[in-house]
Amino acid sequence: MSKIDHSLFSTHEHALEKEYEVCPKCGSEVVIRNSKTGPFIGCASYPECDYTRPLVEHDASFVKVLEGSECPDCKNQLAVKNGRYGMFIGCTNFPECHYIAHDHEPEESLPQCPQCQSGTLTKRSNKTGKTFYSCDAYPKCKYILNQHPVSQTCPECGWQVMIEKNTANGKVLQCAQKHCSYKQAK
Repeated sequence: MSKIDHSLFSTHEHALEKEYEVCPKCGSEVVIRNSKTGPFIGCASYPECDYTRPLVEHDASFVKVLEGSECPDCKNQLAVKNGRYGMFIGCTNFPECHYIAHDHEPEESLPQCPQCQSGTLTKRSNKTGKTFYSCDAYPKCKYILNQHPVSQTCPECGWQVMIEKNTANGKVLQCAQKHCSYKQAK
């Protein structure tokens, strides 16, 4: 008969004790839960206890402090940081200062909304990243286009906006009205 090493069992029992974590709010066990945005850690006593936290913490970490740079809000230095959504430039005085430098694309002038005549069409993107153009007077005006709008009146129906489409034969200007079939080569 072989000799059993009891120290292995005590280590294993200790590991079993640490296998679950307790909720800091109510003392119940915390479990991994799923939502439409992905997995997270939440209290097993939900809905009585609403404790949640991310499964993985994504703290922004400094990659490099930018010497000679100055935060426009608090005058501290700026740094290149690596965060949840990738690299960005932000203030070193975070969390007191929340400044983040954004790359601004030059604003293109888009035409006035042809439906409500009070708003302007603006470039937007949906949650999958697809670009569309809609009236900035939303929700009063729900006018939307899937192609780039051009401020040009349709000679056939008089609609104030045409859309620019890429076809196999090159770029084409087309009336934005569905019932109008006017097209011209650009």
